[in-house]
Amino acid sequence: MTTTPTDVLRDLAPNGTLRAAINFGNTVLAQQDPATGEPRGISADLARELARRLGVDIEFVTFDTAGKVFDALSSNAWDIAFLAIDPVRAAGISFTAPYVIIEGTYLVPDQSALKTIADFDHEGIRIAVGKGAAYDLYLTRALKKAQLVRAASSAAALELFVADKLEAAAGVRQPLVQFAKTRPGLRVIDGRFTAIEQAMGTPKGREAGAAYLRSFVEEMKASGFVANGLSRSGQNEATVAPAA
Repeated sequence: MTTTPTDVLRDLAPNGTLRAAINFGNTVLAQQDPATGEPRGISADLARELARRLGVDIEFVTFDTAGKVFDALSSNAWDIAFLAIDPVRAAGISFTAPYVIIEGTYLVPDQSALKTIADFDHEGIRIAVGKGAAYDLYLTRALKKAQLVRAASSAAALELFVADKLEAAAGVRQPLVQFAKTRPGLRVIDGRFTAIEQAMGTPKGREAGAAYLRSFVEEMKASGFVANGLSRSGQNEATVAPAA
């Protein structure tokens, strides 16, 4: 049995337990077991496997938005997190290469004149987004004329889009498709405005832990662990990221 280096344990489980932040707001990566409330999905699978390898117990620290995961960094609430890579977040988090790539796209009413990704950045286009989500951060930089209307979460952004009759909602493709299935008169735009790279991360300054995580993610992709985890949780449309 391989012994985990002490500096890696110090970085990733400084209190003797691996505290893993899980964002239930991204259903591609994490879902809540309806019977037990426990996290499941590829993020939880990776966290449990990491804890097993480190030889420590795991504690899940759960959130309903990615923005809240990032905000909790300042209070030292977690040791590892599963977030999309973004320059704003990278100021405080050491990220691995991505393990999953998902698409950011738009939801619009059926009768909307908006047909392609290029149609959206115009005056008078109001787009609902979940505050602090990866696609909010990206669109904040990318859009010059359209107006972003922020809601407390990705789910709340969809409700805001409907209630206020906004021109569009932005989000991860799979949840948008599921929402459109439950509401007549909506459609999801083909294509993507960005590829959202989902990665593992640990707070800046934990260099030994960050290096260990980078190797761990590459092994999990290469071995089929990530692909199998996505399949088990019914997320077959998500793409396993290529080797770094």
